[in-house]
Amino acid sequence: MARDVRPLFCTTHDTPLGPIGLAATSHGLSSLMLRVSPEGFHDYLLNSHGLTPTPDPRPFDRIRLFLDRYFVGKQIAFEGPFDLLTGTPFQRRVWATLLTIPYGQVRSYRWLAETVGNPGAYRAVGAANGANPVAVLVPCHRVINHNGGLGGYSGGIDIKRWLLALERVPLAALLPQLRLDGLVNQQRSA
Repeated sequence: MARDVRPLFCTTHDTPLGPIGLAATSHGLSSLMLRVSPEGFHDYLLNSHGLTPTPDPRPFDRIRLFLDRYFVGKQIAFEGPFDLLTGTPFQRRVWATLLTIPYGQVRSYRWLAETVGNPGAYRAVGAANGANPVAVLVPCHRVINHNGGLGGYSGGIDIKRWLLALERVPLAALLPQLRLDGLVNQQRSA
């Protein structure tokens, strides 16, 4: 069976988080990588997809418009199209479920595991989040620990915190409950 080889286009785009890399085929967006250099992103695409990307900003006009609106605090819901060239069927189910989390809201890894039909698979959904090839637009930053902790983020916890603040998620609500209880108990005893 012949491999489906689609042309892969790429560009970088300046954001408040620094330059991001965008890659797409004629079928949709396939990669959004935070904090990249054009050369590093080109090499990543070549190594991860086995395709030689063609630098061309034109296919990304709509995506850049969405990103610019998002990064000034406008509520957006980017629905694609996506052409996810990597990922197992499980990872793709997780990524599709991430698209159901509304702007300005968070869900837990537990919720995500239950929603994709694997209730005990917290670590597996966390790993799938970390492998998300379209960060920000497939909003893996909206997934936190069930106790309110931020959890991890492949782009760095500082970026996750920044994205949640941009979406006006009250960061105090994300602190682990035990830590909050400890602060309340300290204030009572003072």
